[in-house]
Amino acid sequence: STSHLQLAAFALGTVGWILCTVSMGIVEWRVWHVDNTTIISSGIAWVGIWKVCFISYLHVSPGYREQFCHKFSGYDSFIPHEIYAAQGLLLIAMFMGLLGLAATVFALRNVYMGITHKSLIAPFFLVGGFFYIFAGLCVLIPVSWNFYSVTHNQSIAFPPSYYMPSSPAAQEAGAAIPVGIVAVILLLLSGMFSLSYRFPMTTNTIMK
Repeated sequence: STSHLQLAAFALGTVGWILCTVSMGIVEWRVWHVDNTTIISSGIAWVGIWKVCFISYLHVSPGYREQFCHKFSGYDSFIPHEIYAAQGLLLIAMFMGLLGLAATVFALRNVYMGITHKSLIAPFFLVGGFFYIFAGLCVLIPVSWNFYSVTHNQSIAFPPSYYMPSSPAAQEAGAAIPVGIVAVILLLLSGMFSLSYRFPMTTNTIMK
């Protein structure tokens, strides 16, 4: 009965970690609206943290007649800092969230198996909470930074091989931004729930 919040933290942390992972794979971080539809037929391009994609009815790439995607390389100097930051920080967040889940699972296992050693429960809830919060902050930074770039309509100097203009007519936040925001909220909540654990002090408690 003392670990209901921590069980909720595990559930929220699991969903938050999944959403963090999902946001990494979504290409719609920044949605660009372009005026020239000669190659970008729909007039919309999607800028992600790993690649840029758009619909084209021209044969601009072997094997792709409709959707054309160009993956970013680690050597591409034109990639803005917020995209580089998103690549690294989201990978760190995914790893930290996984560690938080592992620590929480270990502590919950000991609780529900009736193991009353304080050294096997409370510290793991605390460690899991710190991992959750750190993961949430690692998601918050790139999500906020990229949202700032969207609201200020910042440009990206794509090379000619990408068939992308250097700046859009307008741009908006893609689906990855709200997914990332929800992931941040869930990870921070799970962290606070995990940190709120207080080991019950009873006469039957074995202190180590």
